Amino acid sequence: MAEFAQPPKTLLRKTGRALVDFNMIHEGDRVLLGLSGGKDSLALLHILNHFQRHAPITFKFAAITVDPMAGDFDPSPMIPYLDSLGVEYHYRREPIMDMANEHMGKPSYCAFCSRIKRGIMYNTAREHGFNVIALAQHLDDLAESFMMSAFHGGQLRTMKANYVIDEGDLRVIRPLVYARERQTREFSISTKLPVIPDSCPACFAMPTQRQHFKELLAAEEQSNKTLFKSLLTTMKPLMSEGCPETETIKQSQKTP
Repeated sequence: MAEFAQPPKTLLRKTGRALVDFNMIHEGDRVLLGLSGGKDSLALLHILNHFQRHAPITFKFAAITVDPMAGDFDPSPMIPYLDSLGVEYHYRREPIMDMANEHMGKPSYCAFCSRIKRGIMYNTAREHGFNVIALAQHLDDLAESFMMSAFHGGQLRTMKANYVIDEGDLRVIRPLVYARERQTREFSISTKLPVIPDSCPACFAMPTQRQHFKELLAAEEQSNKTLFKSLLTTMKPLMSEGCPETETIKQSQKTP
């Protein structure tokens, strides 16, 4: 019988601050966690349990895993693990790689897979009465996205911490936006969380832009210990929904 792990106070403080700063979880919310089985989403599973028990508001949470049926990647061990924790769990299998081979044009497989997974999560949330989707991207992910957008997209953009999707019926939250990847890694190792190895063959077929910027940021942080603190200050206005800075920047780029 598995038991919930106690997240470290440093990780809880960063997550709690993000939850408050971006008003992520409201009284009576029903939150559906996107659980890949990786270290970040598993860490968030245990963090949500902590805040469900200790936060001054009442909310419920469940989890969903979308199995893309890709190569040796097998998240099915999450089924007995979530059952042993007593968490409501939705496991969806979809042949995304086959779909990509048949329908995908120029976009990368990872982008196609992410879009399909997101649609399945949204539909599952609607079918079962959830109004919030929780995703486990952390500060490192946001910094990499910011760099990719600035270098290759010509825009100052990154992932948002809390926003309503275009259809207007679901919110997406990222409670780990202040947390560092090393914190979720250390938590998963110290508590022996059952992390599923990321063995999707498409993801390892070629080096990605994201990996390049991950390595670039890691190298820069060696000599600049406050790098991510500075990046968070830079990105924070871009992390809010309806951020005017993003539109202003996009419009200014059109000005001769």
